[in-house]
Amino acid sequence: MDALYTAVATANGREGRTVSSDGQIDLALAMPPALGGNGQGTNPEQLFAAGYAACFASALGLVGRQAKADTSEVSVTAEVSIGKDGAGFGLGVTLRVELPESLAGET
Repeated sequence: MDALYTAVATANGREGRTVSSDGQIDLALAMPPALGGNGQGTNPEQLFAAGYAACFASALGLVGRQAKADTSEVSVTAEVSIGKDGAGFGLGVTLRVELPESLAGET
């Protein structure tokens, strides 16, 4: 792959900070209350959900432009779950895409 862009971010643990190389992201990280934390910061699952939803929405926009369809009102929600998976942990992702009526019937 010929990379057009590479994002770089560094985190120092689940309860520390995460910072992007350009300084646009500089966030406190905290365990969510559901995992025993205080929730006083964002968490990796939220960041992953936000990024995945944005990337998928962007991909839909590209496909829409190629098909000459207006995708400006498309909405993508990503739900990222973490849970036990055998002896370790696993991630689950559900994407929910809302299409405007004008696109709902197109194939």
